Amino acid sequence: MVYNTADIVVVGRFAGSEALAAVGATSSLINLILNVFLGMAMGSGVMSARYIGAEDDNRLEKCIHTALLLGLISGVAVGIFGFCMAEKLLILMDSPADVLPLSKKYLQIYFLGAPASLVYNFGAAIVRSTGDTKRPLYILSATGIVNIVLNLVLVIVFKLNVAGVAIATIVAQYISAVLIIIRLLKFDGACRLHFSKLRINAREMKKILLIGVPAGVQNSLFSFSNVIIQSTVNSFGSTVMSGVTAASNVEGIVYTCTNAISQTTMTFSSQNMGARKYENIGKIYMRCLLLSALIGGGLCLFGVIFKNQAIGIFSADPAVIKIGAERLAIVLPFHVLCSLMDVGGGQLRGMGRSFEPMIITLLGSCGIRLLWVFVFFPKNPTLTYLYMTYPVSWSITFFVLFIAYFIIKRNILKKERYV
Repeated sequence: MVYNTADIVVVGRFAGSEALAAVGATSSLINLILNVFLGMAMGSGVMSARYIGAEDDNRLEKCIHTALLLGLISGVAVGIFGFCMAEKLLILMDSPADVLPLSKKYLQIYFLGAPASLVYNFGAAIVRSTGDTKRPLYILSATGIVNIVLNLVLVIVFKLNVAGVAIATIVAQYISAVLIIIRLLKFDGACRLHFSKLRINAREMKKILLIGVPAGVQNSLFSFSNVIIQSTVNSFGSTVMSGVTAASNVEGIVYTCTNAISQTTMTFSSQNMGARKYENIGKIYMRCLLLSALIGGGLCLFGVIFKNQAIGIFSADPAVIKIGAERLAIVLPFHVLCSLMDVGGGQLRGMGRSFEPMIITLLGSCGIRLLWVFVFFPKNPTLTYLYMTYPVSWSITFFVLFIAYFIIKRNILKKERYV
């Protein structure tokens, strides 16, 4: 999150509103393309945690080496696709002509870092599955500082505009990939990386994909609905795009903090499923729901109170601040529902069920948002009405996931003859 936020703050402050709009216009598109593969990284973390809980070192070793090679191959494929298709995808999103060249330049450079991004994410998922969440944090803290320093140097000193922040991002991504690989090389036991053992194991890849692909598709469909909303926002012009970009980054910080609880839910549930400690599953879910509500609620309250100051970090333009603050006032009070929704999806994936949350999110979030944009929004084409699609879709999706958890849990326990 620091990478993208730093990019937007620097271009917003030192390169102008057009550059801010150009970088902001790419966020949903980047997420749309990358999320399928980040879902696979999630799948590798779930399976690693499962084997750790079951103390199955042989399958754990195969899973880790399969996952890392899969991450590298996926990263190269995503990088080539994103670089070649950048302009066509931006045109499909109705990006305004005044920001299209800058958006294209940023996007093409950004996708050169896709191999490093996916190698890091696959590696970090494995490290976190062991219970070590500190080192990925240390790595991203260090490379986040590198990113910020390079942003300032390349934009202010060398006047590289959006190209400067994109270059800074991919340099930081490659450093983070190298550091996570070094960490994996230093592990003891079955979690240790050996370059000579990097190969695709068909059985483990299938298990990773069974969890990861539905999770990735779910996130991409979520991003697809955001791309549609972003396309609608684009029609209001570059000033509105800048305000929405700044507000979205504030919301993104809240999301990132609470999504960490969703990742925790997934890892703990998977380890306990592997160890057949089914009595812990309900405790994990309820405690993570409470944590997510407390963290998300506190951050959202803080964001609403200081909404003007938060948007002011990204831009000094009064029009941009006004638009961004209006969005935060509408969306942030309900953002905790998004946090609770994510915990539900993470819980089900940790229990080995990834298809159900994908379908629920497809219908609950994506379906409602598309219906809202294409059916209801034309009757009242205002930004306020457009923003209301978020709380409506979050609340419905959370409720359905909450009910699905109890049904699926009971079915799993019956199958295991635990009830």
